[in-house]
Amino acid sequence: MAKKQVRFEEALEQLEEIVRELEEGEIGLEESLKRYEDGVKLLRQCYGILEKAERRIELVTGVGDDGQPTTEPFDATATAERADGKTARRPRSAKSTAQGEKTEEDQETQSRQLF
Repeated sequence: MAKKQVRFEEALEQLEEIVRELEEGEIGLEESLKRYEDGVKLLRQCYGILEKAERRIELVTGVGDDGQPTTEPFDATATAERADGKTARRPRSAKSTAQGEKTEEDQETQSRQLF
């Protein structure tokens, strides 16, 4: 059976629905485990789609003599894993650290840890 590839937006909606169902806690253990596994598959699919998109992005670096924009490939090393296998991270802002608030990056990291 062929693996069905859904659009990023559809996969994200399905993932959000799974998270909502699991957080509500109204489904049984077996169904929860199945939904969790489905969520992991959708999350991996979303990451794959995003990685492909990053590889397609080109940065506009200026304008050539002919008036046409000059471009170079997008360097995703700032968001890619480092050689030691750890994900590169930006430092937290003073506000979020001082107030104990989670930044979007903190939430994304937590999401990756869950799946």
